[in-house]
Amino acid sequence: MTHNKTNLKEKRGSFRNIPISNAVLTVLYVIFDGLWIIASGAICYYLIFNFSVVNSKIYSSAIIFVVFSTWFLSHFASLYTFETFINPYQNMLKFIVVLATAFCLFISIAFSLSVTDYFNKQWVYYFITSSITFVILGRIVGYYVIKTMAKNKLFSRNVIIVGSDRRAEMLIDKIEGEYPKLNNIIGIFDDRKERAGPEVRGYPVLGNLDELTRYIRNNEVDDVIITLPWSADDRLYNIARKLRELPVHIYLSSDLVGYRIPYKPSTNHFIGIPMIEVVKTPFSDWMIFIKKVEDIIFSLIALIIFAPLMLIIAAAIWIESPGPVIFRQKRYGYNNKIFEIYKFRSMTHNPVQEGKTKQATKDDARVTRVGKFIRKTSLDELPQIFNVLNGSMSLVGPRPHAVDHNEDYAKVIDGYFARHRVKPGITGWAQINGFRGITDTVDKMESRVKYDVYYAENWSLFFDLQILIGTVFVGFISKNAH
Repeated sequence: MTHNKTNLKEKRGSFRNIPISNAVLTVLYVIFDGLWIIASGAICYYLIFNFSVVNSKIYSSAIIFVVFSTWFLSHFASLYTFETFINPYQNMLKFIVVLATAFCLFISIAFSLSVTDYFNKQWVYYFITSSITFVILGRIVGYYVIKTMAKNKLFSRNVIIVGSDRRAEMLIDKIEGEYPKLNNIIGIFDDRKERAGPEVRGYPVLGNLDELTRYIRNNEVDDVIITLPWSADDRLYNIARKLRELPVHIYLSSDLVGYRIPYKPSTNHFIGIPMIEVVKTPFSDWMIFIKKVEDIIFSLIALIIFAPLMLIIAAAIWIESPGPVIFRQKRYGYNNKIFEIYKFRSMTHNPVQEGKTKQATKDDARVTRVGKFIRKTSLDELPQIFNVLNGSMSLVGPRPHAVDHNEDYAKVIDGYFARHRVKPGITGWAQINGFRGITDTVDKMESRVKYDVYYAENWSLFFDLQILIGTVFVGFISKNAH
């Protein structure tokens, strides 16, 4: 069996969706289950009462009670798992039992509170029947939507397999046997490429681990599965350590025996495949959306607040010295991709010189009077609000370094590129902890990288808010900025 290689962007369309996962689907199913129950209760109410309003508060309270009861019971009945989402017919009895139990709770409480006379019995019967029908139909429709989108490669995950022996073959057989096909194998990589052959089970062997790193940085990859024997612990550790610098999920597939003994299926997208998650990418599932919304909202607020000040700074720069107001420079960003950063020009204008980037030092003759002030107060960073709005940066994240500095430090600092697992930021965890300004020694950069990597591996919305608040108090003025 040979798999025709197709351009990944052609397969997935011209846009990048949030890859399918249990976390994403759970939120969607929770929302839609609630909507179907609310819709069924409201429709029955208006039809029975001929669109007039009768005791609307008590009826709406009953509907909301049933919604929350259904969510609570569905969670404990494991109805919000990947396996349930793609097997609605096999779980139909569970849906009926959960919803019937929710309504029994509602009726029991209504009797105990002596409020049954407030409810129209016909409404209760219709509400029970329609809710069960709507929720089950919603689950079935959801399954076919997942199936159709997965078939068209719009709702599947791109998977790379590391290793090419019997374990890889068994993993491929498992993934190929999935239905619907939720995981799209791109290819195989092996650090012993010469032993692997040109393909495994029809999938091409694309290179060794060094080539894998470059491949992930230039293509859309969601998951990397390592299929090496567990006895090769040093080799497994070194591979995982190298790959953890990349913005992908890393899984360790079971050894051969794992495919022969009973096990509990994964609750995530690898249904029926025994494996453990080794590294999780900082931004996945709804975290991508939350981070994006955070960046847009706070950047627009910052732009409104600082727009008058930005105009004043721009005028001062233009008056003091000739040259462009905005300074642009190539920097390394997310996934080690190069982007152009914007800053207010703080030095005398000279054409960009190729070669080593020279950091500003104390009493640097190149720094203008306006430049000295805006660098000391970090106001030169304000144009990076536009970097955030165009998606090349985030409000909070590791500070981006010049291209040549990035390459030099990567050679001497182990795990340096792990800071590129998230977008670079205007401010960051390292900056509010005092690591700002010139980094003229490896020790200084190692300390900064340590904080950057910690942020990348422990991101949360509250962590970002902590850093933003910290920036207001300690991050603007620094003795290290020249």
